[in-house]
Amino acid sequence: MKTPPPAEQLRRAVDLLDDHYGRPVLSPRYPPVDELVFTVLSQNTADVNTERTFASLKARFPDWSSARDAPVEQIEDAIALGGLAHTKAPRIRKILEAIGERTGAPDLGVLDELNDDEARAYLTGLPGVGPKTAACVLLFSLGRPVMPVDTHVHRVARRLDIIGAKVTAEQAHPLLTRLAGPDDAPQIYAVHVDFVRHGRRICHARRPACGECPLAGICPSAGVA
Repeated sequence: MKTPPPAEQLRRAVDLLDDHYGRPVLSPRYPPVDELVFTVLSQNTADVNTERTFASLKARFPDWSSARDAPVEQIEDAIALGGLAHTKAPRIRKILEAIGERTGAPDLGVLDELNDDEARAYLTGLPGVGPKTAACVLLFSLGRPVMPVDTHVHRVARRLDIIGAKVTAEQAHPLLTRLAGPDDAPQIYAVHVDFVRHGRRICHARRPACGECPLAGICPSAGVA
């Protein structure tokens, strides 16, 4: 199957997935520090457990300064429900400490003064914060046009031939941002959410349900992935 140019293929896929799942609507979720911590908690954790774990952490610590100053064991205890607490607790405290070293308190208001590239660099300069986590903060919290690329987004984009087979997830962040529309945060959000939903429900890593796929008509990998 000959696919159209990547930007057109991406637009067609999103139109079909919007029709299938409903159009995602971008609305800020949490303030930036909350979003950053939430994203760390979400790694390798089901959504429902992430929500519960985040609520438990917020209930234990009234503000992020108190979490930063607490023994790491207390953070670990607060987030135990979500799993990997032994790894995530010290990572969260190191992030809060690093933010505080720059601003005096765990606050990311400085991002408002930075353009997208500067804000991304600021966030990825924090300990343990990679491009996907930085993009989540910028898109979900601040409505910036920056694409978070997780395993589902990466897989679906590759199978649709929107990005090449050798393009890594890290390389895909700027590529997919540009293809979706570098000034179109609502469209970037729709691409991210649509591809995540599709990867979870139909376009599985193993045995994708191509017979149920609304993209089968435009997907060069349909039936062969």
